[in-house]
Amino acid sequence: MRFYRIFILLMWIPRTVEPRLKRSARTRPVLLLTGARQTGKTSTLLRLFPKHSFVSLDLPTEAEQAEREPRAFLQRHQPPVIIDEVQYAPGLFRHLKAEVDGQRSRNGQFLLTGSQKFALMKNVSESLAGRADIVELETLSLSEIRAALPDTGIETAIVRGGFPELYANPDIDLIAFYNSYLATYLERDVRLLTNVGSLRDFERFVRACALRSANLLNKADLARDVGIAPSTASHWLSMLEASGQIVLLEPWFSNRTKSIVKSPKLYFADTGLLCALLNIRSEDALRQSPVIGAIWETFVFTQLRDRERRAGRVGSLFFWRDRTREVDFVVEAGGRVELYEAKWTEVPDMADAVNLEFARNVFGKSRVTAGAVISRTPNSFPLSDGFRALPLTELG
Repeated sequence: MRFYRIFILLMWIPRTVEPRLKRSARTRPVLLLTGARQTGKTSTLLRLFPKHSFVSLDLPTEAEQAEREPRAFLQRHQPPVIIDEVQYAPGLFRHLKAEVDGQRSRNGQFLLTGSQKFALMKNVSESLAGRADIVELETLSLSEIRAALPDTGIETAIVRGGFPELYANPDIDLIAFYNSYLATYLERDVRLLTNVGSLRDFERFVRACALRSANLLNKADLARDVGIAPSTASHWLSMLEASGQIVLLEPWFSNRTKSIVKSPKLYFADTGLLCALLNIRSEDALRQSPVIGAIWETFVFTQLRDRERRAGRVGSLFFWRDRTREVDFVVEAGGRVELYEAKWTEVPDMADAVNLEFARNVFGKSRVTAGAVISRTPNSFPLSDGFRALPLTELG
């Protein structure tokens, strides 16, 4: 463990969520850090809280004792303690409640990590309501990557993705990493979440979802293409959400807007995994891909989502669509909205902003505070009618 902590300190890429984690540990007895596998949950807590003891329920013997003999487990691992992959012992949560209530004045007693946020939040709501702060850790954002490695190009960040290990150790083989990641995800998370009859069918399902990133979700079409029942497709989509692999973006609508689309859009949470599933292994392959527009939109989505999380806004990001037109992203805050289109081009023009103009008239000009085409342009410049071409680096 000591050598692992030293490795973390030497290779560390700072995360923007660190101040919030420190504040949570000062003010709440339990902190639950969720997120997909290998987003850096364990490393982050070990670095920020070096005086806490550590136990991982990835070890079957520890998980078994935590589930079957929770009192003995907690006597062996007394607070302050980091308990890693706590989802493997759901029976532990009610005993954590008793431990916390016995010393309610002490904060930062239990720092927990887990990779299946839906199941974890259910256990927290049942046993630790009012006692735990829940924080989700995403893969590295572009701003976090460039803060540590300023020369990283946007196309490199798209293909490589945001998993911290890929930047802490740039010699890692990208193809081997994602092959291993997918295999581990299928064998560990999928089997834990549900009894999937065929992992091969589920992998085909994941790849079919990758082809639909940045598109409206049509469960019937998705199920038909994979050869599964629509109810199975719904269940498997929930699994991908629960394990942090995809995000479903809801449409913005109001009672005054007619003929609005009600289906969500599907996005992968990390473009590195998305590109791996699409067999895009290099920047050249990315540029030549017929789905480059959808990949770029997915990348813009991940950065916008990160921006909204850093601002402390939850549920502020949507898309807008009627029967004929669509605006990729709508950010709503305080009754005002920002409108954004994602375009792969380096030189956007007003033709790229026609849907922004249309949507602004629908929303009402006084309500729209900003509108921009987010592209690969190196510098921001005005288009017309108050809209701008905006580089992704200026988004936040």
